[in-house]
Amino acid sequence: MKSLAIGNFIFHWGARTYVMGILNVTPDSFSGDGLLSPLPAGEGAGGEGRTVEQARRFLAAGCDILDVGGESTRPGSQPVDAAAEKQRVIPVIEMLVREFPDALISIDTYKAEVAEAALQAGARLVNDVWALRGDPDLAAVAARHDAPVILMHNRSNPASVEVKERLGNAYTGSEYKNLIEDVKRELMDSVDIARRAGIPDECIILDPGIGFGKTVHHNLELIRRLDEIRALGFPVLLGPSRKSFIGYTLDLPPDQRMEGTAAAVAVGITRGADIVRVHDVEPISRVVRMTDALVRIQM
Repeated sequence: MKSLAIGNFIFHWGARTYVMGILNVTPDSFSGDGLLSPLPAGEGAGGEGRTVEQARRFLAAGCDILDVGGESTRPGSQPVDAAAEKQRVIPVIEMLVREFPDALISIDTYKAEVAEAALQAGARLVNDVWALRGDPDLAAVAARHDAPVILMHNRSNPASVEVKERLGNAYTGSEYKNLIEDVKRELMDSVDIARRAGIPDECIILDPGIGFGKTVHHNLELIRRLDEIRALGFPVLLGPSRKSFIGYTLDLPPDQRMEGTAAAVAVGITRGADIVRVHDVEPISRVVRMTDALVRIQM
């Protein structure tokens, strides 16, 4: 598997696990960490200052990628149009680029229009929760900017969402003929979309989509068998952070799921995860370094 160079930063896949820190520029994140304060009309989007401070903490803790998103993807969330999403994320990306010129920034979006503006503003990767299926123009945008893409498996269906006030929303009715084979096949369909657009294989990262159109048991099985996704020949991102499968397993609300996240991250690394996407960067970075010391061959 080829290393991935983005500017001066090189991802040496297999040498260590990389950490992606979540910067939710939203008022309605499922995990309660949305950095966007609802302000009266005409007073701007808000949230930039708090985002910069959180990014500063993340980078100090060893975060490798700052992932900026302007639309909540929790089960049952309301979509945001491209104009509103850009209003949320572009000022934040521009400020992050000014404050941390060497930081790697990814844009968490499935919309070509948002990705185009974000990449022009200084983002370097596209993190697409619909794996290039949500907007037919997104693959071409990424290819034109030579931007790596993270392709996430997603079978989200609002009709299969269960809502519990304390534990949050979760998918309960998702059906697969064969979970792992279905996820692998659909991810490779998205890889084909990327290839046809001119995105080279070394710029493709796969994400099994923990929490997106999957039941609690599906999510647990995906993490246990993550090595089968890794065997497709692409680096793998794992995003279990604070998600409802942890809450339903431990009977805990989002703000008490750090230990569950740590367990999922540690097991995921043993199964081949190359990047972990998390909210609690400081403690999880320590979990990552310790797990790497235990399971990876030290160079």
